[in-house]
Amino acid sequence: MREIHIEKIIDVVSKLFIDANIFLDEDVQHALSDALVSEDKFTLSYEVLSVLNENYKIAERERVPLCQDTGMAVLFVNVGQELHIVGGNLTDAINMGIEIGYEKGYLRKSIVDDPLFERKNTMTNTPGIIHYNIVEGDKIEIVALPKGGGAENTSRLVMGTPSWGEDDILDFVLETVDAAGGKACPPIILGIGIGGSFDYVAYLAKKALVRPIHLHHPDPRYHALEDRILKEVNNTGIGAGGLGGKVTCIGVNIETYPTHIASLPVALNIQCNAHRIKRAII
Repeated sequence: MREIHIEKIIDVVSKLFIDANIFLDEDVQHALSDALVSEDKFTLSYEVLSVLNENYKIAERERVPLCQDTGMAVLFVNVGQELHIVGGNLTDAINMGIEIGYEKGYLRKSIVDDPLFERKNTMTNTPGIIHYNIVEGDKIEIVALPKGGGAENTSRLVMGTPSWGEDDILDFVLETVDAAGGKACPPIILGIGIGGSFDYVAYLAKKALVRPIHLHHPDPRYHALEDRILKEVNNTGIGAGGLGGKVTCIGVNIETYPTHIASLPVALNIQCNAHRIKRAII
């Protein structure tokens, strides 16, 4: 059985969150560049897209965060069942990596220890939100997703009924996007979960954001629904920054899971234009 010491986990997690907050992934860069070409010139939306395209270049060049909200630390961790973590607890190691990364990278720490009453900053940006999955093999894959509060706050979940169809899901998405307006920092990316249970569908929506935006759902029916939702969201005219325009959304990813015969849970997790994500396999 292969062994990995927690010190390696700490180092990798630390670097992932620093890099994620500074370097925008290429698929999002391409999407923002395409959005600029698609938008009408001499409009406010075009100006916003121009700034966003310049912003990620400055962040990379100057080694500074893409956004002042450097996010809650969300992680998807796929652990090989033939892997042995030594030297300590895996969850503790991940949280230590988050703490070191946010300190070393001069990233804003945004986590409060009590959600309702004291709301005192932990000053470490921990604990992170960690989703574990046991897989085959002897490796560990760690995906870091710093999730800003603005877009997260506009996300929603609904318990639909089995009678719902594509039109009902589309209506739910459009209603949610319309309510979000410019608060979600468009152009946005939509992670949509369909199925599972009340708690699992929210996980599906978050997981959908991990898939690169140029990769569609393998089922052609859901692929078509992704395309339809993208088109209709862009037809809302909300535009970049919520200032009106052709490009409101640059990506729609759907994840599904079997569900109860009496249920149809649907969750929408909205992501801002600074879709920060980095992954590593150890």
